[in-house]
Amino acid sequence: MSDRPLTLMAVHAHPDDEASGTGGLLARSAAEGVRTVLVTCTDGRCGDAPDGTKPGQPGHDPEAVVAVRRAELAKSCGILAVSRLELLGYGDSGMMGWDTNEAEGSFWTTSLDEAADRLAALMRRERPDVVVTYDENGFYGHPDHIQAHRITVAAIDRLADDERPAKLYWTAMPRTTMDALISRMTEAQQQEQESEQVGRSEDDGPRDGDIPPLGLPDEAISTWIDIREHTDQKFDALSAHASQPDNAFFTALGRAEFARLLGVETFVRVRDTTGAPLPEKDIFAGLR
Repeated sequence: MSDRPLTLMAVHAHPDDEASGTGGLLARSAAEGVRTVLVTCTDGRCGDAPDGTKPGQPGHDPEAVVAVRRAELAKSCGILAVSRLELLGYGDSGMMGWDTNEAEGSFWTTSLDEAADRLAALMRRERPDVVVTYDENGFYGHPDHIQAHRITVAAIDRLADDERPAKLYWTAMPRTTMDALISRMTEAQQQEQESEQVGRSEDDGPRDGDIPPLGLPDEAISTWIDIREHTDQKFDALSAHASQPDNAFFTALGRAEFARLLGVETFVRVRDTTGAPLPEKDIFAGLR
């Protein structure tokens, strides 16, 4: 044990990922005196414009989107009390299969060695005790999430033994939580259709079995972090990213329902030098 504060580093792909995936962890860690470092790999240029214009549509100005999302990220970091924000500044690659995947400067086309070297240098400077990022599929197959996973693992492997974080985690969601969110989303869609008096035949939409299982089996989750005291911060951080409509479902839940459904953040521990027993309720178990 040293006298320096514990340090958490979260490596995320886009502005707003920090809030959706680790907002509660970042807020709780800061409240506990942990130094929090957020690394955001891309500039978010493939997000929606504030007026709802989609990438590729007339009027979508990527540079204007970058500026808006940078301001939203700064606001979110303030809400979550992030100690330090590091921007790698790569171009947002867009969803898998988009032409923007291969655009010059996109994160997806960036040399793994170049990006991993930059991240390794940050790790040597910041000395995180715990690092959190995505699994090898980027949680849902987004190229920038996959690339964030790749450079994080490669960066850690570049470090000397005494420089490496004690623990490494992937973000994850248990299947029970995912099922509850899907059920709530389906209910909201049905209510919207009924209010608009939109007819729907029995052939519309997915049937049972059409949607593959999402999330991980609950028993595969190693780490369950109670964030109920910080769900307001997570809610507000998501709300700060107002230009991105994907967050609207969560904020539309209202604070009480949001806290009920998302009052725990979950992770899978993949590297560990502490020997802390699993499952664990503290991502810093074995370090304090």
